[in-house]
Amino acid sequence: MKGILNGLLLGLLLVGVGFADDSAGSEIKSGICALNDTVNTVLGAVIFVLIVLAAVIYAAGQVMGAETRARASVWATSMIVGAIIGIIIRVLVPPILQAMLGSGITVSC
Repeated sequence: MKGILNGLLLGLLLVGVGFADDSAGSEIKSGICALNDTVNTVLGAVIFVLIVLAAVIYAAGQVMGAETRARASVWATSMIVGAIIGIIIRVLVPPILQAMLGSGITVSC
């Protein structure tokens, strides 16, 4: 009984392979390329803006009172942490996408 079920399961799997379509693969590949383009264009600008705003807010907080200075310091620290996380994402995305595509991201896109 088990051998018959295993044979039927194998037959169903082979029938599924016969109906496989490559158009889904090309849609996934174009989505991965679009993600790579978005990370390369948008994230660099966002990181730069976060660092500049953190510096401006920290400097503005230094000329204010003690409570505002403390709040500005916290905001600036949060922006720097956000920029660092953005840098980590910017560095890690290409190798992850390269592993998903199985070839170099610059070659595939």
